[in-house]
Amino acid sequence: MLMIMRRKFPLALLFALAAGCGGSGVTYVPVSGVVTLDGKPYKNAIVSFQPQAVKGNLNPGRGSSALTDEAGKYSLATDEGARGAVPGKHLIRIRTKTNDPTNVFDPSVGSADSGPAVGKKKEVEPIPLEWFADSSTKEFEVPPKGTDKANFEIVTKKK
Repeated sequence: MLMIMRRKFPLALLFALAAGCGGSGVTYVPVSGVVTLDGKPYKNAIVSFQPQAVKGNLNPGRGSSALTDEAGKYSLATDEGARGAVPGKHLIRIRTKTNDPTNVFDPSVGSADSGPAVGKKKEVEPIPLEWFADSSTKEFEVPPKGTDKANFEIVTKKK
Protein backbone atom coordinates (compact mmCIF):
# COMPACT_ATOMS: atom_id res chain seq x y z
CA MET A 1 0.00 0.00 0.00
CA LEU A 2 2.82 2.39 0.88
CA MET A 3 4.46 1.66 -2.49
CA ILE A 4 1.23 2.54 -4.33
CA MET A 5 0.92 5.84 -2.41
CA ARG A 6 4.52 6.74 -3.28
CA ARG A 7 3.78 6.19 -6.97
CA LYS A 8 0.52 8.17 -6.93
CA PHE A 9 1.85 11.11 -4.94
CA PRO A 10 4.55 12.16 -7.44
CA LEU A 11 2.03 11.82 -10.28
CA ALA A 12 -0.50 14.00 -8.42
CA LEU A 13 2.24 16.53 -7.70
CA LEU A 14 3.24 16.56 -11.35
CA PHE A 15 -0.36 17.29 -12.43
CA ALA A 16 -0.68 20.06 -9.85
CA LEU A 17 2.55 21.69 -11.01
CA ALA A 18 1.64 21.36 -14.69
CA ALA A 19 -1.72 23.03 -14.11
CA GLY A 20 0.08 26.08 -12.75
CA CYS A 21 2.88 26.27 -15.29
CA GLY A 22 2.91 29.20 -17.66
CA GLY A 23 -0.18 30.74 -16.17
CA SER A 24 0.96 31.85 -12.71
CA GLY A 25 -2.61 31.35 -11.55
CA VAL A 26 -4.08 33.18 -14.54
CA THR A 27 -7.70 32.30 -15.21
CA TYR A 28 -9.22 32.47 -18.68
CA VAL A 29 -12.95 32.92 -19.17
CA PRO A 30 -14.93 32.31 -22.37
CA VAL A 31 -15.22 35.37 -24.61
CA SER A 32 -17.04 35.47 -27.93
CA GLY A 33 -19.00 37.92 -30.00
CA VAL A 34 -19.76 39.28 -33.45
CA VAL A 35 -17.96 41.85 -35.59
CA THR A 36 -20.03 43.89 -38.03
CA LEU A 37 -18.83 46.35 -40.64
CA ASP A 38 -21.41 48.97 -41.59
CA GLY A 39 -24.13 46.80 -40.08
CA LYS A 40 -23.21 43.56 -41.87
CA PRO A 41 -21.40 40.53 -40.38
CA TYR A 42 -17.70 40.78 -41.24
CA LYS A 43 -15.71 37.63 -42.01
CA ASN A 44 -11.94 37.20 -41.87
CA ALA A 45 -11.36 39.84 -39.24
CA ILE A 46 -8.59 39.20 -36.75
CA VAL A 47 -9.88 40.20 -33.31
CA SER A 48 -7.16 40.69 -30.67
CA PHE A 49 -7.59 41.31 -26.94
CA GLN A 50 -4.55 42.46 -24.95
CA PRO A 51 -5.02 42.56 -21.16
CA GLN A 52 -3.92 45.79 -19.49
CA ALA A 53 -1.65 45.90 -16.48
CA VAL A 54 -3.04 47.50 -13.36
CA LYS A 55 -1.51 48.46 -10.03
CA GLY A 56 -0.71 45.25 -8.19
CA ASN A 57 -0.95 43.13 -11.36
CA LEU A 58 1.72 44.17 -13.83
CA ASN A 59 1.49 40.88 -15.77
CA PRO A 60 -2.24 40.13 -16.18
CA GLY A 61 -1.75 37.26 -18.65
CA ARG A 62 -1.50 36.46 -22.32
CA GLY A 63 -3.44 38.22 -25.02
CA SER A 64 -6.14 36.35 -26.93
CA SER A 65 -7.30 36.45 -30.52
CA ALA A 66 -9.65 34.88 -33.04
CA LEU A 67 -10.70 35.01 -36.67
CA THR A 68 -14.31 35.82 -37.53
CA ASP A 69 -16.38 33.36 -39.55
CA GLU A 70 -18.95 33.98 -42.33
CA ALA A 71 -21.43 35.32 -39.75
CA GLY A 72 -18.84 37.63 -38.15
CA LYS A 73 -18.69 35.39 -35.07
CA TYR A 74 -15.50 34.69 -33.13
CA SER A 75 -14.40 32.92 -29.96
CA LEU A 76 -11.11 33.93 -28.32
CA ALA A 77 -8.12 31.72 -27.50
CA THR A 78 -4.49 32.35 -26.59
CA ASP A 79 -1.59 31.37 -28.83
CA GLU A 80 -0.99 28.47 -26.41
CA GLY A 81 -4.54 27.17 -26.89
CA ALA A 82 -6.21 28.36 -23.69
CA ARG A 83 -9.84 29.19 -24.46
CA GLY A 84 -11.02 32.72 -23.72
CA ALA A 85 -9.36 35.77 -22.21
CA VAL A 86 -8.33 36.93 -18.76
CA PRO A 87 -10.96 38.98 -16.92
CA GLY A 88 -10.37 42.74 -16.83
CA LYS A 89 -9.69 45.64 -19.16
CA HIS A 90 -8.27 44.89 -22.62
CA LEU A 91 -7.05 46.95 -25.54
CA ILE A 92 -8.81 45.77 -28.70
CA ARG A 93 -7.41 45.56 -32.21
CA ILE A 94 -9.46 44.46 -35.21
CA ARG A 95 -8.20 44.23 -38.77
CA THR A 96 -8.82 42.16 -41.86
CA LYS A 97 -6.80 39.00 -42.43
CA THR A 98 -5.18 39.56 -45.81
CA ASN A 99 -3.96 37.11 -48.39
CA ASP A 100 -0.22 36.52 -48.55
CA PRO A 101 1.08 38.48 -51.56
CA THR A 102 4.39 36.59 -51.43
CA ASN A 103 2.71 33.65 -53.17
CA VAL A 104 2.78 35.51 -56.49
CA PHE A 105 5.72 37.66 -57.51
CA ASP A 106 7.81 38.62 -60.50
CA PRO A 107 11.35 37.26 -60.06
CA SER A 108 12.71 39.93 -62.43
CA VAL A 109 12.05 42.61 -59.80
CA GLY A 110 13.52 40.77 -56.83
CA SER A 111 12.51 38.28 -54.22
CA ALA A 112 8.98 37.55 -53.11
CA ASP A 113 9.65 39.68 -50.04
CA SER A 114 10.88 42.74 -51.92
CA GLY A 115 9.05 42.59 -55.23
CA PRO A 116 5.53 43.75 -55.89
CA ALA A 117 2.87 41.10 -56.25
CA VAL A 118 2.01 40.38 -59.86
CA GLY A 119 -1.50 39.51 -60.89
CA LYS A 120 -2.99 40.73 -57.61
CA LYS A 121 -4.77 43.91 -56.78
CA LYS A 122 -3.48 45.82 -53.83
CA GLU A 123 -5.67 44.87 -50.89
CA VAL A 124 -7.40 47.77 -49.19
CA GLU A 125 -8.22 47.55 -45.50
CA PRO A 126 -11.88 48.51 -45.10
CA ILE A 127 -11.62 48.71 -41.30
CA PRO A 128 -10.77 52.24 -40.15
CA LEU A 129 -7.29 52.80 -38.73
CA GLU A 130 -8.75 53.66 -35.30
CA TRP A 131 -9.50 49.93 -34.83
CA PHE A 132 -5.97 48.60 -35.36
CA ALA A 133 -3.39 51.38 -35.05
CA ASP A 134 -0.87 51.26 -32.22
CA SER A 135 -2.44 54.48 -30.97
CA SER A 136 -5.93 52.96 -30.84
CA THR A 137 -7.81 53.41 -27.58
CA LYS A 138 -10.56 50.83 -28.23
CA GLU A 139 -11.18 48.89 -25.02
CA PHE A 140 -13.36 46.12 -23.69
CA GLU A 141 -13.91 44.97 -20.09
CA VAL A 142 -14.01 41.17 -19.86
CA PRO A 143 -16.34 40.25 -16.97
CA PRO A 144 -15.19 37.74 -14.31
CA LYS A 145 -17.36 34.95 -15.75
CA GLY A 146 -16.77 35.79 -19.43
CA THR A 147 -19.25 36.88 -22.08
CA ASP A 148 -20.75 35.95 -25.42
CA LYS A 149 -21.62 39.61 -26.07
CA ALA A 150 -18.20 41.04 -26.95
CA ASN A 151 -19.69 42.59 -30.08
CA PHE A 152 -18.00 45.28 -32.14
CA GLU A 153 -19.88 47.47 -34.62
CA ILE A 154 -17.37 49.06 -36.97
CA VAL A 155 -18.67 51.98 -39.03
CA THR A 156 -16.85 53.29 -42.10
CA LYS A 157 -19.59 55.46 -43.54
CA LYS A 158 -19.98 58.91 -42.02
CA LYS A 159 -23.58 59.90 -41.36
